[in-house]
Amino acid sequence: MFDRASSLDRAAVLRAALSRRHALVVPGCHDAMSARVIEAAGFEAIQISGFGLAGSLLALPDVGLVEMKDVLEITGHIVRAVRIPVMADIDTGGGNALNAAAITERLLEMGAAGVNIEDQVFPKRCGHMEGKQVIPAEEMAGKVRAMAEIRRRSGRDLVINARTDAYSVLGLDEAIRRANLYLEAGADMAFLDGIGTRRDIERAAGEIRGLVSVNLMDAVTGVRTELIPIPELAAMGVARVSIPVASIMVMHKALTDFFSDLRQSPTGILAGETHRLTTFQDYTAFVGLPEYRALEREFLPALAGAER
Repeated sequence: MFDRASSLDRAAVLRAALSRRHALVVPGCHDAMSARVIEAAGFEAIQISGFGLAGSLLALPDVGLVEMKDVLEITGHIVRAVRIPVMADIDTGGGNALNAAAITERLLEMGAAGVNIEDQVFPKRCGHMEGKQVIPAEEMAGKVRAMAEIRRRSGRDLVINARTDAYSVLGLDEAIRRANLYLEAGADMAFLDGIGTRRDIERAAGEIRGLVSVNLMDAVTGVRTELIPIPELAAMGVARVSIPVASIMVMHKALTDFFSDLRQSPTGILAGETHRLTTFQDYTAFVGLPEYRALEREFLPALAGAER
């Protein structure tokens, strides 16, 4: 239990899965618990959601308000909580190319398998919000080169996913140009956030000279990107499909429904409505309480004696 983060090279596992170009579904998590749930459901990799972190940590929108020290601390918790590959989200990289390089060092040290970095102007905003702006492509390429160089010097692996938000600002042609530029600079995958239609995704997958990622937001409603079945995206050659905001939206819905109903209940309780909750026994088993109890019996003999 002290080695929940397996020694297996998770970046290599992630890289191999992406290289198949079979639209690897990578759900977004907003904390260690949601990451563990995603892992338990059987997904192969996890994407940390900047949108989700802003909501869970601050109850605020994703407009660049979460401090990078908090992003890195939570990322470390999530990486340690699961065994499958975790992709970090560092927004615009914390500043210039030197800041992005320093953050890359931290991610390599903590065992992150991959990272998203985007070409928005700081303070950034969720890719499906209005009012986005992008920095010059060459500036973003410099950040990617710096990150790739730190990775090379470290001797460790990290999948660099270069996100461009140019689609909604400057159009598909510029988004494709930027994606190829970032791949040439050392990125392993290009992410066209907010891309709108099946036709545009097909064109991007055909013209981008490397791995391509798209974003289906919540896998239920669609926002800016047409909701396309995963097998069809795989047939187009898309490497990764992120579903970043579902965890925080599901959590918000569940909490809202439960506490609204509890507050309005004439008895002040919801007796018998067990479908709303995980049982205490199931929850404590999920978070590893039996393992900790076994450690107590082994290393805290006084406590073990008191139980007998």
